[in-house]
Amino acid sequence: MRAAFPSPRLRLRPPFPSRAASIFRGVFPILATPFHPDESLDLDGFRAAVRFMQRAGASGATIVGVLGESNRMTDAERAALIRTAVDAVDGAAFPICVGTSHTGTAATVALSRMAQELGASAVMVTPAKEPTPPADDALVALYSRVADACPGLPIVLQDHPASTQVHMAPRLVARIAHEVPAVACIKLESLPTPARIAALRRLWATELPPGGDCTILTGLGALYGGFDMEQGTDGFMTGFAFPEVLAAMNNAAQAGDMEHAHALYAKYLPMMVFEQQPGVAVRKQLYQLRGLISSPHVRHPGNNISPTLKAALELQVQRTFAGVDITKPLPPELFRKPV
Repeated sequence: MRAAFPSPRLRLRPPFPSRAASIFRGVFPILATPFHPDESLDLDGFRAAVRFMQRAGASGATIVGVLGESNRMTDAERAALIRTAVDAVDGAAFPICVGTSHTGTAATVALSRMAQELGASAVMVTPAKEPTPPADDALVALYSRVADACPGLPIVLQDHPASTQVHMAPRLVARIAHEVPAVACIKLESLPTPARIAALRRLWATELPPGGDCTILTGLGALYGGFDMEQGTDGFMTGFAFPEVLAAMNNAAQAGDMEHAHALYAKYLPMMVFEQQPGVAVRKQLYQLRGLISSPHVRHPGNNISPTLKAALELQVQRTFAGVDITKPLPPELFRKPV
């Protein structure tokens, strides 16, 4: 006989204090930067991508991040992308967050000032690797200096040790949010994410509440999104090329329906896993399949997608979105809970 196990009951998202004033709620896709085959910027494609994400139900967008190939761009190109994104939304309530991380604090401050002057709504900053681990006070100072130089500009603290090799304990993250009120969001990408989200929530509730409004957004391609949502994230900030999926998951979680949130997570997880392979080539190919850009070219020395991987991707898109025109925002009925 088979042993009888009780059906697991998904617990509801626990109640957390409302921080309605924060702009960082919902879904903020991290946009890829399109290049023509000659490696020049495709600003028309970039503009189209920003506007598409807005129509698709995203809450805002993050540009010039690591997956936007920021390390392969000049400052002039960064400026052109910021101007294009800000002009594309034309004053609409669609925040443009700009990645301004650099290996030097002075350069990070300068890039943040430039973003603010060009109309960005916020900046995203992550610490840089040093030959010896940076002291906690030095990391607090990084965010303080950006805040002091850019009054009124919200900051996203990106905690992504896989790329930076900088490991910040939850207590340090809580301290930064407490001492630097401009830190309005934690892009939490340090594993294990659910446990670290829970630890940060406990610290905020008992010892080090943020000095201002601060939310937590899930990254890492939403790979662990189902479990992060259970710990009370406020949405997603990641580069998954289907923000409609993430918005549907987040909407269900915010409504307390974790069962439906997990059902959506399980349904679309294979697509998330496929896209989250190293590099940006798969995401750019998806952008092209969605009709956003004319070329999926990755700037040298990055690798472009191989014919084998391209064919596998197209097959996975067919499996996931059979009969759906993905060049348009995905229809809401895809995400409705079965009656």
